[in-house]
Amino acid sequence: MRLPRLLLCAPSSGAGKTTVTCAVLQALRDLGYRPASFKSGPDYIDPMFHREVIGTYSANLDLFLMGEEAVRVQLAETGGKAGLAVIEGAMGYYDGIAMGETASAYDLARRTRTPAVLVVNAKGQALSAAAVVKGIAAFRADSQIQGVLLNRISPMSYPRLKEMIEAETGVRVYGFLPDSPDCTLESRHLGLVTAAEVDALREKLSRLSALAREHIDLEGLAGLAGTAPPLDAVAPALTVHPDHPRVAVAADRAFCFYYGGALSLLEKLGARLVEFSPLEDEALPAGVSGLYLGGGYPELYAKRLSENQTMCRSVREAVEGGLPTVAECGGFLYLHRTMEDGAGTPWPLCGVIPADAVRTNRLRRFGYITMTPRTGGLLGSRPIPAHEFHYWESGAPGNDFQARKPQSERGWDCAYHTPTLYAGFPHFHFCAVPEAAARFVAKCAEYNTGR
Repeated sequence: MRLPRLLLCAPSSGAGKTTVTCAVLQALRDLGYRPASFKSGPDYIDPMFHREVIGTYSANLDLFLMGEEAVRVQLAETGGKAGLAVIEGAMGYYDGIAMGETASAYDLARRTRTPAVLVVNAKGQALSAAAVVKGIAAFRADSQIQGVLLNRISPMSYPRLKEMIEAETGVRVYGFLPDSPDCTLESRHLGLVTAAEVDALREKLSRLSALAREHIDLEGLAGLAGTAPPLDAVAPALTVHPDHPRVAVAADRAFCFYYGGALSLLEKLGARLVEFSPLEDEALPAGVSGLYLGGGYPELYAKRLSENQTMCRSVREAVEGGLPTVAECGGFLYLHRTMEDGAGTPWPLCGVIPADAVRTNRLRRFGYITMTPRTGGLLGSRPIPAHEFHYWESGAPGNDFQARKPQSERGWDCAYHTPTLYAGFPHFHFCAVPEAAARFVAKCAEYNTGR
């Protein structure tokens, strides 16, 4: 299919590509475009921010978690709803797994043949900015770098800097954002999306949009996106389960980390997803035959989750009664006997996992892993690419999988895996293992029949 698309990247984290990406997305919407947004890598927060605050279709594109074909399908399906795709890269452009380029923003751009636009923080630079552009653009013969956006410079400096960079590198400069500290989007903005914050952030995005429309050649960027070659994507053949089992999905401020493509896959396989709130509702929705407890911020709501003991009891009885359940990271913590809040106070929760979840003062696990099940279970027996990121620790993290870092000998035991339960810290993407998604849906239907 033909899908106009761009990837915004940077030489390193901290260059302001999130601010520039949000400014471009909001400005395109204000000009009447219908962009879809994507984030390279496993991060849940940026796509959630784009959906809730900017109002775009949004999804992750992760070559390690999903595989190349699933990435192409996700890009085609989500981007096709809008007609123009804007992808935000992660970290530095070439930064991938184990100090290499695998699964980097560059790897994503070249595998999807997407024109890349380099965001350069040019504050305090002159000719050196051209050196940065030339170095990134020439580092690989197929770098995909076809444009530049400058950040944090003055309108007075821009014309000369643009002329110099284009003369030295041959790469077109499409505009700039001036140094505007009151409009910068920091990480804390992306993770905390309360109603009041959304209103304040929309005002900030309105100012960013105005700056982008004044100083960035948005029509030129749209034209560059249109030069992307047709996207080859072949969706896997799926068998829809005729029973259409109802699957309860925890969805509130405490549980909000889900990959949209994974939820969509469950629906394509025949599942009917029913959202509920462990914070607000008294019990699981009636008549469900499966449960999906995603990640999020349960530690911020430990007291409220604990006070809703009718829901905790409903979940415990259902899971112990054989309700097919997937519980990732925050959802895994929710199943514990107790969980500490940010102040270190323990709160009683569901009690499915006979252990306590405790606060630590450092990141316990971070990065990609491959989980290999020791025995077959709810998700099957094949290895599963996954990702971990958590500060809380469990007194009993499970040992039904062997986790191993890519291109490394480092490994550890993790997670629980029974015929009806996956529960552990690692997050995974169902699109990478569609057979595991099919097993989950089938198991939910089997539970419904048995009931």
